[in-house]
Amino acid sequence: MEKFHLIGIKGSGMSPLAQILHDMGYYVQGSDIETYFFTQKKLEDRNIKILAYSEKNIEEGLTIILGNAFNEEHIEYVRAKELGLTTYTYSEFLGKIADKIKSIAITGAHGKTTTTTMASTIFKNAKDISYLIGDGTGLGKKNSDLFIFEACEYYRHFLHYRPNHAIVTNVDFDHPDYFKDESDVLDAFQSFVNQVRDAVVYCGDDLLASKLKSSSAQMISYGFKDSNDYQVRNLETSEEASKFDVYKHGEFFGKFVMRVFGLHEISNALAVIAMADINGIPLEKMQEAAKNYKNAQRRFIEYKFKNNIIVDDYAHHPREIEATINTARRKYKDKNVVAIFQPHTFTRTEAFLDGFAQSLRKADDVYLYPIFASARETSGNVSIEDLRKVVDENAKVIRGEEDFSTLSKLENSVILFMGAGDINKYQQKFLKSLDN
Repeated sequence: MEKFHLIGIKGSGMSPLAQILHDMGYYVQGSDIETYFFTQKKLEDRNIKILAYSEKNIEEGLTIILGNAFNEEHIEYVRAKELGLTTYTYSEFLGKIADKIKSIAITGAHGKTTTTTMASTIFKNAKDISYLIGDGTGLGKKNSDLFIFEACEYYRHFLHYRPNHAIVTNVDFDHPDYFKDESDVLDAFQSFVNQVRDAVVYCGDDLLASKLKSSSAQMISYGFKDSNDYQVRNLETSEEASKFDVYKHGEFFGKFVMRVFGLHEISNALAVIAMADINGIPLEKMQEAAKNYKNAQRRFIEYKFKNNIIVDDYAHHPREIEATINTARRKYKDKNVVAIFQPHTFTRTEAFLDGFAQSLRKADDVYLYPIFASARETSGNVSIEDLRKVVDENAKVIRGEEDFSTLSKLENSVILFMGAGDINKYQQKFLKSLDN
């Protein structure tokens, strides 16, 4: 039996990959820092061993998978090379899995995790599938009909994949520490689309995604506009659910009810409906699964306290923040919207300073946490005070739990904790403080 060791096993992609390998019957272990991450719970549920980083973890007989957050100078990877072990990067190994069976890759600057979660929900209602979702969720089956996985554009990692089908939710400038500009991002997505073998389902409402072309794969558009192959019409949203009709080439296709509320979420759902139709999923199976859909982890996860709604969300780009605020307003029309945001990386904060400010101003009140530094970047040329100044003179910086007393006095509000760092830990601490 092949044995795997994953360096950085708690990563949002590495954790589900470990789960997939475990479910398929392989021995799996991995290493990471001691700090608790929500992605490790599913590893612990499977009794997958999590070790502290040490070259002593690397032994003969192991196949090594290096997380994308690390380079080849990692002490465990260096030791693996010294022993002559088989090694892969995360993206290389994921591409290897995707080559073995029919696959659907889901990519885009925003919405990948939500869309992959929707796809796994709808497809598993009709097919035997394996899937990898970027919120730390994975499932592996030895004889799957299909492999559905999230494909990240950062560092052009998705160019390791040659899937049968792909969904492109949008194309937008992000990761300014790697991509030069918007055209550089578009070039990366075009290169990816050129590797898709059969069909690409793309958002026809998105300015850049609609520029993508393929000489071999079929290009199928979706969105709200009449020009799309698949279109949403007659959308109605309440606090309970959204109802909408789907039209295919101008003809009525079916009515759907889902517990999603943002326009971006409805668009993502339409992408999956189009992909499911292409793959022969019966309409009634789609409708049944759509009704039972539940959000991915850290994607508008709600908690109720008195007349407040407290939300945990991964939004970390200006466009995502605006979408999350709009979702709160669409669902809870009579409540104030309070944005509590933790920027993720100094490079992104500096590049999108004005964009963050414009998006955050759409909330009624704004609170900011200090910038979360990544493993690649521990300092920068911008501070949280710089962001506070451009947002609003009334915006407040939260330094610690002592500031929870201010938040606990809020009434009739949707309180949005947003960010890709560790702001969900503060959100959980805030919830606990309310119980005391």
